[in-house]
Amino acid sequence: MTTLWVDASSGASGDMLLGALVGAGVPLELLQAAVDSVSPEPVRLRAELVSRHGFAATRVHVEVSDSVHHRTWRDIRALLLAAQQDDALRVFERLAVAEAAVHGRDPLDVHFHEVGALDAIADVVGVCAGLAHLRATEVVISPIAVGSGSVRGAHGVLPVPPPAVAELLRGVPSYAGPGVGELCTPTGAALLTTLATSYGPQPPMVTRSVGVGAGGRDPESHANVLRLLVADAAGLGYPGGDALNERLVVLETNVDDLDPRLWPEVINAVLAAGAKDAWLTPILMKKGRPAHTFRALVAPDELSEVRRTIFRETSTIGIRSYPVERTALPRETAMVTVDGIEISVKLSLLDGVVVTAQPEYDDVVRAAHSLGRPVRDVLAQAQAAANSAAQDAGHR
Repeated sequence: MTTLWVDASSGASGDMLLGALVGAGVPLELLQAAVDSVSPEPVRLRAELVSRHGFAATRVHVEVSDSVHHRTWRDIRALLLAAQQDDALRVFERLAVAEAAVHGRDPLDVHFHEVGALDAIADVVGVCAGLAHLRATEVVISPIAVGSGSVRGAHGVLPVPPPAVAELLRGVPSYAGPGVGELCTPTGAALLTTLATSYGPQPPMVTRSVGVGAGGRDPESHANVLRLLVADAAGLGYPGGDALNERLVVLETNVDDLDPRLWPEVINAVLAAGAKDAWLTPILMKKGRPAHTFRALVAPDELSEVRRTIFRETSTIGIRSYPVERTALPRETAMVTVDGIEISVKLSLLDGVVVTAQPEYDDVVRAAHSLGRPVRDVLAQAQAAANSAAQDAGHR
């Protein structure tokens, strides 16, 4: 399991993230190939070792020719869809929605003034490709420094944080940070807030590489860098035990307009899409409306498919997500017989000792139907056989 911690205490931008990824060991050629697969015009990435206030850092230059094309989110969306760049699509969509909210326009018609279409494509596609290469299961972002004062853009002098950045950072920890001027760009804010699984200080982890990405500016007030720590997540388990610690994500949504008879099929579909578990809780919403909260427990690499399945199978229009940590006991499978019919038993172990021996209920029902006996009688007999088998094996 790979955890990334992004230290954005000096700000964030697309080129700073690219530099941090290259500094952490992601091949520049991999990022270039990803950009080439999307960009409609030539874009060249060039890495350079620089110094920022005495700190060695990597700066990735995005070199583009002057373009006469004015691209909207509609145009860029078509490019990303054609290249099947799902993560980059989510980042750009978030950026377009924020810009549209600020300027009161349709997101599809937003022109990317400050970010520049080709620069933004290179930054977003390159960063998403770098994170995919690292196979990150958790991306934790520090509070983001945004700067202070004012900045001049395509719409004149703007306060810092600029309106689009402020919109993107709604609900996200941020602060002024060191120095004056713009420290967090719209592209940097969109990347961090789209790809983050959580926010906060460095989590427990075993760091294996560190990347330091430099921005184009070199102010006197601070080192204009972003740090990326790539690590193996540290397990918390039982001392001397073999319990499995997993960092997972809960997907959650409230639904008040779905026929309740459909929920069993929804759960089956979500489990088939890769969720580790799924469950439903009755709730009461505003105006006294009865509803349900649907939740699914998902590994980070299954999030995209499970999220799509929830949207497809339910009537929800929004899904929340938050990271959790699960400690799971190792399991073994044993077989017992009831009147000649085999029933599988799930054994859970703690420090090599069985703590539960549970017959598989579907097997019990199948056996009861075959034998023409009540399910509760077959379940009791199977449970007794499971306990006896565990004791005979010396587990208890």
